[in-house]
Amino acid sequence: NNKLHIIGTQVGVRQESLSHKSTDFSWNVTSPILASSLHKNAEILNSKRDIPINTTLTMSNNRLKVFGSPEKYVQGRNATAHIGEEMEKLGMKGPVVVVSTSTPYRLLASKWEKALTDHGYEFTNVQFGGVCTADEADRISEEAKRLRAKTLVAFGGGQIIDAVRAASILCDCEVVSCPTLASTDAPCSCLCVMYHGDHSFHEYRLTRRHPTLVLVDTSVVAVAPRRMLVGGLGDALATWFESRSVREANSNNFLGGMQTETGLALSKLCYNTLIEDGPSAVQSVDAKAVTPALERVVEANTLLSGLGFESGGLCIAHAVHNGLTSQPECSDYTHGEKVAFGLLTQLILEGRPQKEVETVLEFCSNVGLPITLKEIGVNAADAKAIQEIAERATAPGETSHNGPFEVNAENVADAIRAADRRGTLYHQGKAT
Repeated sequence: NNKLHIIGTQVGVRQESLSHKSTDFSWNVTSPILASSLHKNAEILNSKRDIPINTTLTMSNNRLKVFGSPEKYVQGRNATAHIGEEMEKLGMKGPVVVVSTSTPYRLLASKWEKALTDHGYEFTNVQFGGVCTADEADRISEEAKRLRAKTLVAFGGGQIIDAVRAASILCDCEVVSCPTLASTDAPCSCLCVMYHGDHSFHEYRLTRRHPTLVLVDTSVVAVAPRRMLVGGLGDALATWFESRSVREANSNNFLGGMQTETGLALSKLCYNTLIEDGPSAVQSVDAKAVTPALERVVEANTLLSGLGFESGGLCIAHAVHNGLTSQPECSDYTHGEKVAFGLLTQLILEGRPQKEVETVLEFCSNVGLPITLKEIGVNAADAKAIQEIAERATAPGETSHNGPFEVNAENVADAIRAADRRGTLYHQGKAT
């Protein structure tokens, strides 16, 4: 009776024909930050590979709708035991490099080792270095090249998955994402968020294709710290609001094209699922129990948010997150915790209806997401810190510029202060 949720899709729908075996490909983008990332990828590929990559970047008004996704998504209790079977069904090749940290290894290594061995895959386990940096991606790539690997598998959280995907750019491997936390929407995307060693934001990198397989074992998600699931709620909560702003501005999504109706609808479904099931899912993790509510929220955090942010687009909430990473005091807080405060800032700056803001405040308070600067380590009286956050959030090419009106450091700084005040009053039970 242990059934897995399985979704299979086309790898992507976009204006260019792009084969993962090709060494000659073209992207047509209008976003400066995407253009910068893709130029960077081309430089990396040409410097690391024997075969040069010819990447042509053009800024075009020929706008097409673009939607992308993993080839297959599998979720359920004890899904790790099926990894070899699912890889074989997809025709994935070995040798395989499995990247993980100590906790996923302790909980799941015996299962993935048996599953891969039973289906004839030669594999090597590699320990993740801790932060998704350019150097870490290089290290994983070099190990994969040494072993002549054809597939990279990532077991862990968002930074491990991003580092493995970034490594796949360099070693031309297929990727299997196996999140052991429902803490971010990273597993399903082709976007790699790169950091410096001090955890401050560095750059975005884009892989040439999405993960071939995303496999989520909810039995291990259920025993992870509640804070990890709550962080995922914060990341996913912003998906609908950012997608809506991108639609209002008729801006491009993260794949360099216009939104599809599918991408926008998935964003809204993600939001509805979180509001309906989020608190119950957190209670399930407290009880270390796999429940229908937890299954639905894991799918929302991982699949719906992953497809929604990438095909819907990002806006102010994630830009404020990037700004917050400029503050050392924020390094101990999760991606989703920072995004949640960024969302509140976005709603204030956009002048959204009070009822909508109240709904977000209530949800965040109920599940334990931050709604004040103090809760993410920032002193609300530190004008210099707030200005630094706002300047980083509005840097040229940042996602804050995807919305329907002009943003700058001044109005973002004001919105940060107003959001902090709004959250403080909410905690005090005063009228907002």
